[in-house]
Amino acid sequence: MMVESLLPGEVPVSLDEARGWLRMGATIDDAVVAGLVRAAASICEAFVGQWLIVRAGEESLALRGGTLRLAARPVVAVDAVTLLRPDGAETVLGADRYRVTIARDGSARVAIHAAGDAEHARIAFRAGMAAGPNAVPEAIRQGLLRMIQHLHAARDGADETPPAMIAALWQPWRRRTLGGA
Repeated sequence: MMVESLLPGEVPVSLDEARGWLRMGATIDDAVVAGLVRAAASICEAFVGQWLIVRAGEESLALRGGTLRLAARPVVAVDAVTLLRPDGAETVLGADRYRVTIARDGSARVAIHAAGDAEHARIAFRAGMAAGPNAVPEAIRQGLLRMIQHLHAARDGADETPPAMIAALWQPWRRRTLGGA
């Protein structure tokens, strides 16, 4: 299984907001702060189990049975399904050859009708909880700013445990499963 975002994606906290939170000057350490913003957003997405801002993604899955479960959440749309055969040939399926089911929690399943001798499927989709940076819940944004501050302070090896406040801010949006497929 491979999940890949086809676009770098927007981040819910701007460089100016992060510099302001860190009490830094106008353009001091822009590259460092931009890296911290991206890292904090990735940490947040891993913690909550959801992509923050809608972006395109692609996932390749082995065909075992007729239904495939996408790993990214929350899925807002499946754009294309391509069957991949062992000889390297690819077949893009028409919408009538598969069925997409998106649950309330944003998880998505794709049922493929008659996969033939294909061993894998590549699914192009869009996923994310908010349409843009300003639509991300403020508690998540505050958690991101605090994580950026923590990462900035810990870059010299000091206090490597993030404050519990960050997890408390993100916890209401955390999606977990109890195992199983």
